[in-house]
Amino acid sequence: MTHDVVPPGGASGLRADRVAREAGGRLVVDGVSLAPPDGATVGLLGPNGSGKSTLLRLLAGVLAPASGVVTLDGRPLADTGRRAVARRIAVVEQHAATQVELTVGDVVRLGRIPHRRAWSAPTAHDERAVREALARTGLTARAGQAWHTLSGGERQRVQIARALAQEPRELLLDEPTNHLDVQHQLDLLSLVAELPVTSVIALHDLNLAAMFCDHLLVLKEGTAYAVGPPDEVITEELIAAVYGVRAVVTPGTGGPDGHLSVRFLRGRAPAADAGRRPAGGP
Repeated sequence: MTHDVVPPGGASGLRADRVAREAGGRLVVDGVSLAPPDGATVGLLGPNGSGKSTLLRLLAGVLAPASGVVTLDGRPLADTGRRAVARRIAVVEQHAATQVELTVGDVVRLGRIPHRRAWSAPTAHDERAVREALARTGLTARAGQAWHTLSGGERQRVQIARALAQEPRELLLDEPTNHLDVQHQLDLLSLVAELPVTSVIALHDLNLAAMFCDHLLVLKEGTAYAVGPPDEVITEELIAAVYGVRAVVTPGTGGPDGHLSVRFLRGRAPAADAGRRPAGGP
């Protein structure tokens, strides 16, 4: 049995209701529902190929569901219009690249495109949004620096700034910590968790998910396997069943740094553990 993450605001915000999507003749997302609470940070977990990236693309309106519906404030994304969706939902992909010589400031200004008419000059509000995004991400001094001279962690931070300049209410991030060192992983997720937006983040690292996410949705073979707060979802049984590995999960102790921790053990999980199903969400 699976459970939805249901916000107190009913149909408000971004919601997926039993969405499904096929690729290559198989269901990569199969009847998944998700309704992130307003202002929460929701982590998408699961092995490679479990459907995390596809679910994010469905939430963003980049892909259309084969069945089910994604809504924004109760209205289907398909009926909302691409510009209206872009004004509300910002997306940060795993890898960002450009063949054009752009500065950091140029990249961040791209976030204002959904709010501007074609060929119109930036307004005072546009420039203020860009300045505030640069300041919030600690990039003000880098605004004139060439994009291609930045490290991977710095580029991800610029993409966060670009998304913030978009002034979204919902932020979708696809494995933003991939290829970053530990310090940049912690810095980036700390930044995202403190933003005044609703965030949905695809992650591989269970410890990072426990540290920074309010809610988790665990996918297995395209289905919602478990949903709930990290201390209820991340269990030794779930790790064995979903990832096929053994782990020791130490419960959190409370307080700001009292999140649970996961230590992985050598060897695969026994077949009996791998077949056990967790209790589910809240």
